[in-house]
Amino acid sequence: MNKQKWAVGITGASGAIYGVRVVQELLRAGHIVHLMITEAGWQVFRDELDWHTDDREALLQEKLHQDFSGELHYWGLRDFNCPAASGSYRCDGMIVVPCSMGTVSGIAHGASGNLLERVADVMIKEGRRLVIVPRETPLNAIQLENMLKLSRLGVKILPAMPGYYQKPQTMDDLINFVVGKTLDAIDVPHSLFRRWGE
Repeated sequence: MNKQKWAVGITGASGAIYGVRVVQELLRAGHIVHLMITEAGWQVFRDELDWHTDDREALLQEKLHQDFSGELHYWGLRDFNCPAASGSYRCDGMIVVPCSMGTVSGIAHGASGNLLERVADVMIKEGRRLVIVPRETPLNAIQLENMLKLSRLGVKILPAMPGYYQKPQTMDDLINFVVGKTLDAIDVPHSLFRRWGE
């Protein structure tokens, strides 16, 4: 199998489990993942998942990498040595999951204020796949305009909205649907949910 190279950003929006599961599935499929997590993202790990985040790299290896065949590379938000921060690196694309409205704004305005925003900017300027998974409600006009701006630039906007036609029985079923739709957006095969008509 040809190893693909994916950048993944996890921000402080609620729904950290979506980002965790996306990374796990990419690693399970044998891909290379360049991971960036905002400070607010680390806080959500503590608040929503009850993870102790004192030793961050050890925690990521334990919780995300497990026995998967892919390669996990973690980058701090000020470490611009990350290969995906350059357009010359052949990154297949980026997913920001979950994506806070602050990060949406930073990407939409080309701020490149940290590594995550810079990598997203590279995806846009190089015409590569960029998927953002916002998890916010309700949405105000500024947030909608920022997402519309990104959509017009070719960014895939994939809100964390699970479908119910598969008759979910557990929380994991709901999570799998959103994670599966995210992987669909980047053409990574999976069997996380039953598709309509199957």
